Amino acid sequence: MTLRILFVCLGNICRSPSAEAVFRERLGHLDMHFDSAGTSDWHIGESPDPRAIREGQGRGYDLSPLKGRQITEEDFYLFDYILTMDLSNLKTVTQARPADARAEVALLGRFISDPAPEVPDPYYNNSFGRVFDLLESAADGLRADPPPPRARPG
Repeated sequence: MTLRILFVCLGNICRSPSAEAVFRERLGHLDMHFDSAGTSDWHIGESPDPRAIREGQGRGYDLSPLKGRQITEEDFYLFDYILTMDLSNLKTVTQARPADARAEVALLGRFISDPAPEVPDPYYNNSFGRVFDLLESAADGLRADPPPPRARPG
């Protein structure tokens, strides 16, 4: 059964599309599916931040085909895990989670080798290199100890 993971940040133009690209490249050969979304509707249909694209390209990740989208109620039923980048988005996503949803909501930081509870937002401080370092560590952590797919109804 394919493990389905959705990465979530605020705008879906920096951290979550970067996570999607990193995990696809590093773990795409495994039976896993990755996607990303934002909690806000600010950047629906937009490309990732050019700084994230540049940092990703320098590390061998292609963010260029990704487009911003907002998390939907359906996501809570389609994905096994919804991993947020920070505590603020964790709170927002947890509050939006329907009571009967199957997705487990958690911080991505749980997979980082040197546990960092949050992946910082690089939008204002230009810390894209640090974000990619954390995402690569999380991908390695998930590969070493992948969570099981959650039971699907029916």
